[in-house]
Amino acid sequence: MLASEIGQQESLAWRAMVVATGRAFEAFVGARGFPCLGAKASQAQRNLQCLYVRDIASARDDRRITTRLQDFAARQGEHSLFVSLAVLFPCSAHLSERDFEAALWQRLRAIHAIDRTRHDWDDSVSDDPASANFSMSVGGKAFYVVGLHPDASRRARRFRCPVLVFNLHSQFERLRADGRYEKLRQAIVQRDIAYAGSANPMLAAHGKSPEARQYSGRQVGADWVCPFRAMDRSERR
Repeated sequence: MLASEIGQQESLAWRAMVVATGRAFEAFVGARGFPCLGAKASQAQRNLQCLYVRDIASARDDRRITTRLQDFAARQGEHSLFVSLAVLFPCSAHLSERDFEAALWQRLRAIHAIDRTRHDWDDSVSDDPASANFSMSVGGKAFYVVGLHPDASRRARRFRCPVLVFNLHSQFERLRADGRYEKLRQAIVQRDIAYAGSANPMLAAHGKSPEARQYSGRQVGADWVCPFRAMDRSERR
């Protein structure tokens, strides 16, 4: 078989996988009982963007992910609400919760290393993952990251392939300023209890406990140390 024919078959198979994964993700978020009202609102308003790459354990798409996140950040204004970018990895191997957590932080470290050549950390949040005011920063904008994968212990985090959902942090601050944040958070907690049978023990409001502990979805203890360190200016490439 010619190399061009092999490449064409691989391309067709990839496109079919993207379509199937996209439909599954749309159904996952759109399911009646799915607890995250923010994600459902984002989907309903067509503000839930998706980027399909290969393997969460591979560095091959790090630059593409970073560039897309930087562009996404640049397009969002201070008043953007219910906007998210989901990065889906349909070619990933099955990962345990610990392995997924390791891969998630590996990707965030790589994204940060690329991003820091052009952008400073969003000064509205901390770059210290041990801080209660930490949020991931890409393109000069803060993001709250939600990890999904097949082996997640929480039902709301359990999807057919690994996904990293980047939620613009400023939208939570806008909801808080409008007095809507706590009501929305409580509604999500109650929906999660109905969906999974219990409240998520890792869920906490920004500023109450380190946000980094929530990203992977794995339940961790007080002794957990985040495998991430923000680079200072001298470490820029």
